[in-house]
Amino acid sequence: MALGGFVDWRGNTINREVHGGVRAAWFLYVLTVVTNVVIVPNLLNMVTYLQGTMHMGVSGSATTATNFFGATSGFALIGAFLSDSYITRSRTVLIFGPFMFLGYGLLALQAYLPSLHPPPCNIEAELNNCKKVHGWNAALLYTGLYMSAFGDGSIRVCLPSLGADQFDHEDPTESHQQSSFFNWYTFGISFGGFVGLILIAWLENFKGWDIGLGVCCILILLGLVIVASGLPFYRNQVPEGSPLTRILQVLVVAFRNRKHELPQKLEETQESNSRTGSVGAFSQTNSLKFLDKACISRGKSGAWSVCTATKVEETKIVLLMLPVFITSMIGYISNIILLTFTVQQGGMTNTRLGMIHVAPATLFIIPITFQMAMLAVYDQFLVPFLRRRTGYVRGITHLQRIGIGFGSMSLASAIAAIVERKRKQAVVQMSLFWLAPQFFLLGVSDVTSFTGLLEFFNSEAPRGMKSIATALFWCELGLASLMATFLVEIVNKATRHGNQGGWLEGSSLNSSHLDLFYWVVAVVGLLSFFNYLYWAKKYVYQHNPRITEPMVDHQDSP
Repeated sequence: MALGGFVDWRGNTINREVHGGVRAAWFLYVLTVVTNVVIVPNLLNMVTYLQGTMHMGVSGSATTATNFFGATSGFALIGAFLSDSYITRSRTVLIFGPFMFLGYGLLALQAYLPSLHPPPCNIEAELNNCKKVHGWNAALLYTGLYMSAFGDGSIRVCLPSLGADQFDHEDPTESHQQSSFFNWYTFGISFGGFVGLILIAWLENFKGWDIGLGVCCILILLGLVIVASGLPFYRNQVPEGSPLTRILQVLVVAFRNRKHELPQKLEETQESNSRTGSVGAFSQTNSLKFLDKACISRGKSGAWSVCTATKVEETKIVLLMLPVFITSMIGYISNIILLTFTVQQGGMTNTRLGMIHVAPATLFIIPITFQMAMLAVYDQFLVPFLRRRTGYVRGITHLQRIGIGFGSMSLASAIAAIVERKRKQAVVQMSLFWLAPQFFLLGVSDVTSFTGLLEFFNSEAPRGMKSIATALFWCELGLASLMATFLVEIVNKATRHGNQGGWLEGSSLNSSHLDLFYWVVAVVGLLSFFNYLYWAKKYVYQHNPRITEPMVDHQDSP
């Protein structure tokens, strides 16, 4: 059976029996795990590398690491635009993914050859004698970092959309499998980070950065080879030109026709000229009616004179998603703050588990472990149970799932404030296990809000804009990080009195007021939660989230 709007890697029509499905998704799961084995530990370890090996200062290394994360999000937008407009998502991964391999190869080479990095020294004891990386060596460092960021951004933004393309959301069984794909995609991120924090972090810290980065390089190459071997099985969405241009055309034409009256029954005179396989058919949206004026013909032809109803509906969908995008970005601030400071809290507790001493950086394994366990339980047990009770394909709607995550963040902030107060008052050093409740709720948040947002943007975005929607999701997390930093600065400025520093400006957590700051985060999280609920309740789904036909639960896990 053929599936319209999709082609195989040779450009031929898709056969549902041959292309797509769980088999095709397996190749993408492997690349997801492999890339996150590399990405997660290197993001957390980058400041250590820049300070210890490249002898950058505290500010310089932190700025470089922040810029690297920001560049990854920026490059993701470029990769998304190209994959949605001109080349398929699988080709985007295979064309630009090797830049990640080359970038880590350059970094491994620089770490291996003594002539390409500063001579070893103790930056704390011999600060004035340590030479900072400069000149051609600095250029090589930045080239390696930003090449890997470009490849990482292109892979990151295409994988979720390419995975979703393997399942037809209009088919009841495949719609179920598509929902399961996003759960297991998130599981792959967590599992890859779990392995990376154990394996790669150990290699870089104890066997040498050249060995650790070299293994990263090999892993990326292996992942790309595996994804390339799956080319004959992928369903590839046909690119439809620049989606940004289509939206701009609708806005411009609607503005030009703003003084014209909208007919009672607008004839879609241009719809017959739509390309075959264009963005799927949309139901008529009753809101944003002023954009319908873009369909009014004034006797002129051309895309900048009159727009098809499909273009108008596509633009409406994007604009209607913006309130959810903005409120979710605000709602995610609590998650980022909690994750950052909970790990610092963990460093101040008794981190011995029997004979094993847990390093503070390795504490990220705890929320990741919770997340992996809950994702498996959620996908295999909770979703089938809720599906039978609610009639929704995914058990609950996307926005309900996201809301549960934001609610758990507010509760986690309040619990964290109580635990931090108890830690500061304790005579004996508190055990690490006291942080288990907030780690658990952080895991709940990622299982619900992270996966829910990713699935929401992919399922609700127009077919020709799914990669850009995924890029916006990653940018949302980056913007939430900036807003979290801004909140910390505001609180410090507001609580600074004379020579007394702000709540978070103490030399350590013991001399800071993290417990009070957690209460501020809890209030901000609660207000943003109610704000999110308001806009989520007003949102109307583009696709029916309920089960359209009777279906039997299938075990679709990879």
